[in-house]
Amino acid sequence: MTETQVHKVRFEPVGIEMEVEEGETVLDAAFRQGISLMHGCKEGQCGSCKSKLIDGDIELLKYSTFALPDYESETNHVLLCRTHAYSDVRFELLNYDEDLLSRSIAVKALSGRVAKISALTADIRLLEIEIEKPLKFWAGQYVDLTLENGAVTRAFSMANPPSDGTNLRFIIKTYPNGAFSSQLDGKLGVGDAVIAKGPYGTCFRREARPGPMLLIGGGSGMSPLWSILADHIESNEQRPVRFFYGARTRADLFYLDELAAITAKFKDFKFVPALSHAEADDGWDGEAGFVHEVVLRHLREEKLTGVIDAYACGPTPMIDAVLPILQMNGVEPDHIYFDKFTPAVR
Repeated sequence: MTETQVHKVRFEPVGIEMEVEEGETVLDAAFRQGISLMHGCKEGQCGSCKSKLIDGDIELLKYSTFALPDYESETNHVLLCRTHAYSDVRFELLNYDEDLLSRSIAVKALSGRVAKISALTADIRLLEIEIEKPLKFWAGQYVDLTLENGAVTRAFSMANPPSDGTNLRFIIKTYPNGAFSSQLDGKLGVGDAVIAKGPYGTCFRREARPGPMLLIGGGSGMSPLWSILADHIESNEQRPVRFFYGARTRADLFYLDELAAITAKFKDFKFVPALSHAEADDGWDGEAGFVHEVVLRHLREEKLTGVIDAYACGPTPMIDAVLPILQMNGVEPDHIYFDKFTPAVR
């Protein structure tokens, strides 16, 4: 049996060093050793982990040229989630977050079992799993959930705060052909085995900041935002919170009673649901339109003061529409944290 080759990796300009085994990607090696680099899809589709090779021998696995165009690969740019090393290597990190690096958590795989599955709307489910040991994570992060036979793995954000370390909850949108989500309606049952591997994700709550906090979501983007909100409430920090949530019709809204209770209890909290396709019999007198349009109206009308932190979670088109609106209305780019819910790569 041949011994696995191990190589040294150094990241500039932060001066962090680690090891990578032949056969594992540089990003996976970083996760394993508790070094949280900027990342998104982990599958060569988004470009979040793009870096520049300074020296060393590497090979890139298959990736999307949308994430790494040919003109960039020709100038030694790489995607760390697709990079295998065959010698000692050095990379220049193009995107890095000192706060993220300082709060890294080593990725672990934990066995668990399904505790409950319940319907929140016609196509959104709450999946609850009990895991063997507490998972340490920051509010807003996600795990890869693998079903018992190992054939299906999907990324889902926790909806619970980190204080509930062994009871993980996930708000999941179901799709008829979804390899994982379609199993939430009858195929997956209480007691079925799952494996949770994580934590991953850079869109997590930053603590001890006094300025306003914006939460912006749509669909199952509620999941990480619910975790962030619960964690914020537990912290007893006092700051203005504006929670915008986009849905199609009134029937697609949920947790309204819980949000009404939070609104009544906290003086500077507002929940603003927006319906893009309100139906005549909805009796809806709230905000109408897409959530990014509603965010724009509110930011222009309210004129929040202080350094704003914005967390946006949901489908890619929603995120792409929200980001420029936030920047044009005074939210600094390095205070915008987002999680694009991209379709699974088959």
